[in-house]
Order: sequence, then C-alpha cells, then structure tokens
Amino acid sequence: MNSKERFSDRVDQYVKYRPSYSEEVIHYLYETIGFRPESVIADVGAGTGIFTRLLLEQGSAVIAVEPNPDMRKAAVDQLSGHPGFLAVSGSAEETGLADGSVDFIVCAQSFHWFDRTAAKTEFNRILKPGGKAVLIWNSRLTTGTPFLEGYDRLLRTYGIDYEKVGHKNITQDALTPFFEDGGLHKASFPLLQPLNFEQLSGRMSSSSYMPLPGHPNYEPLMEELQQLFNATEQNGIVSFDYETEIYWGEV
Repeated sequence: MNSKERFSDRVDQYVKYRPSYSEEVIHYLYETIGFRPESVIADVGAGTGIFTRLLLEQGSAVIAVEPNPDMRKAAVDQLSGHPGFLAVSGSAEETGLADGSVDFIVCAQSFHWFDRTAAKTEFNRILKPGGKAVLIWNSRLTTGTPFLEGYDRLLRTYGIDYEKVGHKNITQDALTPFFEDGGLHKASFPLLQPLNFEQLSGRMSSSSYMPLPGHPNYEPLMEELQQLFNATEQNGIVSFDYETEIYWGEV
C-alpha cells in the first residue's frame, strides 16, 4: 500500500488512541532547540494533528503538511479554531511551501515513511538559514514487562507487514547522513500510556500493520490480546510504555 494512504481506514482509532507527547518533550523543543512562540513551524506528516496541537498551544504558527486527505481533515476538524494553524496538502518530498518560509520542521512519528534524499532537498529549500529539522518518535518498548513482551509477540505473529514497516530500523547511525556533518543531536524521554482493554484494542488497531475486522488474523489476534490483558492487567489497566526519541539539527 502507498504509505500516504495507509491510515485512511484508521483515522478514528488514531485520533482516539494514539499517545500524545510529554511536557518534557515540548520544554526541550522550546528551551534547548530554540523554538519560540513567534516561530513558524512546518509539521511534516502531521497526520491528525497530535503534535501540531502541542505547538499551537505554545503560540507558534504551525503549517500541518499532510498528504492523506482523511487524516488532514481530522486535523482541520480539531484545530481550525487555533490562530496560526494552516493545513496544506503536501508531502515531505513536495510540501508546496515557499522557499525559506519556515524556522523549524518537525516530523512526529512520520519520517520513516519518507524518501530521505528527496525530503532532505525539500527541507533545505523551505527552511530559513540556520533553521533546524526535528525528527520525533514515540518508540514502543518491547521488553521489560510481561505485557510489553507479550504484545510484541502478538504483533510479530499476527501483523500484516510489521517487520517491513516498523520504524525500529531508525537509528542514530542511519539518521546521521540526513543532517549536516557533525550536526545531529539526540535526546530521549520516557512516556507511559495507561490503557484499559478497550483503549488497548483501539491502540492496536491504530497501527497500519495490524489486521482489521474481516481479516483472517483479526479474531485470533483479539482473542490472544484479551488473554494477554487478563494475565497482565493491574486494576483493569496495562502500561503501554514508550521512549520518546528526538533527533535534530541543521540539514
């Protein structure tokens, strides 16, 4: 499937069940990287606007660049009342933005879908001199608790193309060529998402590599997910744990 179309049938789940980002992440952007309330920021691969919202709440002007019309509409529906918000149909490789028009680019949970060579050319074109790109992922932890380890086994057993599209192939070494020589910086922050079973099943369905109702893998997957939840929940909750990884610098 074209990566720009992968989430068209999962927009509702994405809006309801995907995690946001911690206050520590936003503080890092504004206190360390140099974001300002007066900054113009392109959120490239903005999806349903989860990260866009956090930047708007800081007072920054944000252009949400998103090629998927269903996801872009979800962002517009939620965020159109914010001053400084603009949504455009575009991609990392062809944003449609003017030369030297943005102070920063953020890519939250999206860069692994991009053509990196074309995106680097485009980012250089739209960034102002000295502007920076910031790549962010909420990386799901796969070890450390019986729940995390069991959940990852389910993805590997029942996922449609999990090994192919998972962003675990993103490493500092792999990202270094995208940035100016010696210019890549990294930071990380913990993030915990407590989920009941309804939220857990919704979170799973928001992943583009997981089967939806009607697929032969769906029923056995949900059966085993319920068993895993029953075996690992505490007070009706499991902890879906992440490490938020931030890579940034000039490109």
